[in-house]
Amino acid sequence: MVQYMTKRLILVAGNIGAGKTSLTERIGARLGWETSFESVADNPYLPDFYADMKQWSFHLQIFFLGHRAQQHLTLANSPQSAIADRSIYEDAHIFARSLHQMGNLSERDYLAYRRLYELVVAGLPRPDLLLYLNAPVPVLLERINNRGRDIESGISAEYLTLLESYYDDWMQAFDLCPVLTIRSQDLDFVHKPQHLDIVIDRIETMLAGREDMVFPLNNH
Repeated sequence: MVQYMTKRLILVAGNIGAGKTSLTERIGARLGWETSFESVADNPYLPDFYADMKQWSFHLQIFFLGHRAQQHLTLANSPQSAIADRSIYEDAHIFARSLHQMGNLSERDYLAYRRLYELVVAGLPRPDLLLYLNAPVPVLLERINNRGRDIESGISAEYLTLLESYYDDWMQAFDLCPVLTIRSQDLDFVHKPQHLDIVIDRIETMLAGREDMVFPLNNH
């Protein structure tokens, strides 16, 4: 187990099906770090949201904003290094934006949400590293179909492609901390421990102060 003298906060970001939960679980177990995950089972708005997105999108986003802000603060204030599955930043830059684009979040509600979001995140400690998991949309769709969650049954390639375009925009402007981009279709964290070893090695390299990296590197 690797021990760090300095406490670290790492956030794992990426599209639906990119492998965030699997990687968060395994890094936490390997390094002995505290882990934190998305709130699904105890989210009081999800059933209503999926029944009527236009009616409940604003409520859902406000719930996630409060939940993730508390989660971020708890992990940042813990004496133990921590890694979180999904970031508060994605809620605004990816998901609220997509709800607005698709007509499920009105202009008035979207602007009110973004104003509150900006005030909240301005007071949050910066993470030490962002892990951005990236995979092609067909790979994401296959993984989503294979895990067979009822809540994800309506996810389409078009929706994933929209989210991917927003992730691209967000990544181009993100400057809160270093970013390690991982092409997750090339790695099997679950069944191949050596792949997890490689990722952890890259994490350690970046936490030691190296420049932003993309892994695996393009082979051309």
